[in-house]
Parts: sequence; C-alpha cells; structure tokens
Amino acid sequence: MSTQRIEIQPEAIMHEASNLTPAELDLLPFGAIHVDREGIIDAYNVAEEQLASRSRNAVLGKMFFNQVAPCTRVKKFYGAFQEGVLRSQLNEVFDFSFQFPHGTREVRIRMIYSDAPSPGVWIFVTPLQTAAP
Repeated sequence: MSTQRIEIQPEAIMHEASNLTPAELDLLPFGAIHVDREGIIDAYNVAEEQLASRSRNAVLGKMFFNQVAPCTRVKKFYGAFQEGVLRSQLNEVFDFSFQFPHGTREVRIRMIYSDAPSPGVWIFVTPLQTAAP
C-alpha cells in the first residue's frame, strides 16, 4: 500500500471528501470523521486514529457526541452540529480542546454538512502547533 499523502487543504475538502475512497481518506494529513445526521460515526481515517489514540474499529457505529467524544457535547460543537443538520447546511470552523486520557489536544475543527457519501457531517481535525517555551 502506498504511503503517499494526499495534499488537500482542510478549506478545500468540502468539495473533495465525498469523492475519496476509504483508502484515500487514510492518506489525508489531518483527521477526518464522517457522522450521519444522528451523529453515528461511519468513516474515521488513520490520521484521526493517531490524533485520538483510538482505533477505527473501536469507534465505527458509535455516537460521536456521547460515546466517543463526550467533551464535544457543548453548544459550540454539538449545538453547531444540530443546527447544521436541521438546516442541511453547515460550514463551521473553530478551535477546540479535546480532553483525552493521555492529555489535552488543541485542534482546529471544520464541520461541513454533505449529502455524500450519505447525509451527514464531515468533521475535520487539524492539530494546532504550540510554541516551544
């Protein structure tokens, strides 16, 4: 299997992610999660496995906001998701702190509503670089 990375910027992904195969999603240099309109995870790439220290097999089919990342169940994140699903339109970018057992991870989130591969929301996760002391 090729380890070549696909060079797609998170800003351009809205038009590209739905056309990528699971193997191509795994080549993205940032986390990519697709959840259905209920928040159930149906796609989860390798970069997100590494960022979250959670295997795809452990999260597929689970509710992202309750079972996988309960820290996201706040207005900024879950509220935006709910509103976007109601409108069938979402393109939000914000910084977020994930609270993992192995430590806090500062990331930039981009959530985009898409009807493909099925109606739901793409959640893209890009780690924020912190300055060295």
